[in-house]
Amino acid sequence: MLEIQRGSRQGEPSFEAAIKKCGKTRQWREALNLFREASQLRSKISPGCYIVTVSACGKDRQWQQALALLSELWEAKLESYAASYCAGITAGITACQKGQQWKRGLALLSEMWEAELEPD
Repeated sequence: MLEIQRGSRQGEPSFEAAIKKCGKTRQWREALNLFREASQLRSKISPGCYIVTVSACGKDRQWQQALALLSELWEAKLESYAASYCAGITAGITACQKGQQWKRGLALLSEMWEAELEPD
């Protein structure tokens, strides 16, 4: 995993790619560590970084971590956050489904409708 970390220091797209790779190999802790490292190096994190990290956590049934990141994304209100938040909610719903938290998944869907966001 050290290889991914070294490559990720070059820029944010590299962080996203490294986090995505962690998700594919079900290494959610490493994905979360890379996300935190990216957030320490930059004043703003791209919505894509949030989404791939939420997805990485969800793939390994870490729905609590996924929802915490989704909450951070909402609080950050990044550029084009509406579209990003919809994608994040989709990843969050998937995380809830894998973690057998269907009520939380429905709550996310309801939250999206209340915020008048269009599902993707």
